[in-house]
Amino acid sequence: MDRLWAPWRMAYLTSGPAPSSRCFLCDTRTALDDRAGLVVARRAHAFLVLNAYPYASGHLMAVINSHVGPVERVDPAELADAMALVQRATTALTAEYRADGFNIGLNQGQVAGAGVPGHLHIHIVPRWQGDLNFMPVLGEVRVMPEALERTWERLRGQLA
Repeated sequence: MDRLWAPWRMAYLTSGPAPSSRCFLCDTRTALDDRAGLVVARRAHAFLVLNAYPYASGHLMAVINSHVGPVERVDPAELADAMALVQRATTALTAEYRADGFNIGLNQGQVAGAGVPGHLHIHIVPRWQGDLNFMPVLGEVRVMPEALERTWERLRGQLA
């Protein structure tokens, strides 16, 4: 059996979300420290944040400010700001990470895979030609080549 040693990952594995009745996206929106909250950009009605449990380096979420789940109940100004942030994110990820493409989407409702069904957000996942390696297929593991703090620094520089 081959072993993949990544001891720096233990902090990530053991720092799961604390039990809370609060919404972490609402908490992130109101937090004063964007670096600690991984927020890379803000608009009047939405903000752009790194996913703390990413599928790929640079995995972002455009989050509307209101604590609303269904897209049909979201204010059009919030949707417009969120989509403007999606556009800025793809531009920044293309420039900084040379992404070849993107998976962009939202999951509405728990049965559709929404991890936070009460707070609408749009995922922006950068993709590269040939990025599907053997680790997710054989080992059910994703290898993240960059720490979230470094990703924040790189993208904040592009989006500031």
